[in-house]
Amino acid sequence: MSLLTQVLHLIGSGATAYITARNLRDRQTRPDMLAGFQLAESGSVPFLEALRDRATREGNTWLAEKLNTHAQDEQRHGQIFAHALKQLDKQAINLKNVPEQTKDGKPDERRRSPFFAAYFDGYGKDDLHPEQIDWTVFFASTYILELDACKDFMRMANALPDTDRASANLKQGLISIAQDEQRHAAYLREAMERQLPYAEVELLVDQWRTRKVNAMMAMVSNLLQKGEKLPSMAQDGVPTELSAETITEAGTETSPSQLAA
Repeated sequence: MSLLTQVLHLIGSGATAYITARNLRDRQTRPDMLAGFQLAESGSVPFLEALRDRATREGNTWLAEKLNTHAQDEQRHGQIFAHALKQLDKQAINLKNVPEQTKDGKPDERRRSPFFAAYFDGYGKDDLHPEQIDWTVFFASTYILELDACKDFMRMANALPDTDRASANLKQGLISIAQDEQRHAAYLREAMERQLPYAEVELLVDQWRTRKVNAMMAMVSNLLQKGEKLPSMAQDGVPTELSAETITEAGTETSPSQLAA
């Protein structure tokens, strides 16, 4: 990784940490943050389960078991965020009701964020389909996301106060999620090392780190242009468990790129 990439990684990580921590502490913006996390975590489950089934067919029982645990963890993470929303009398929006484009003809960011469009730049939808995605692409891209998510969730947990029950419960949930993300990153790293020599693993990780830095800078720039206003992902009402149909709808747009979230 070049010196410039390292510097941009530090700058982008700092900016992201500041924005996410502030929005999570603020009761006005917290619901949209939580709903976005819920949809991303739950939406990745069908993708991971499809990869698990593929690994089973290919005879890779070790990977199939890891992917099965990963899918179960993501489902639990979605429930943690749904519970946090419930304590605020909120629920996540149904992505089936979100249009493909906004009124001015631009893609609706609630379906596919600029971050993931940049992160997977050059890859088509078919390239990221669970039956076709190159295993090394999945391993490396998701490893970077999981590794960073572990740190991000810990920062968010540390930013929350212990002065009210909802914040205290969310803090504990975020710490638990961070621990899971660290475990996911570890198995993804091992999966790469089982397939590739060390030097190739390092090169692959550097390539996806560079992609992450570029995508993160694009995301921060987009947020600043909009006055740091988050897409509306929550609505009033007591949340219920996402139906399989809703999860699948979310997963078709986000799961190839939001497996860590």
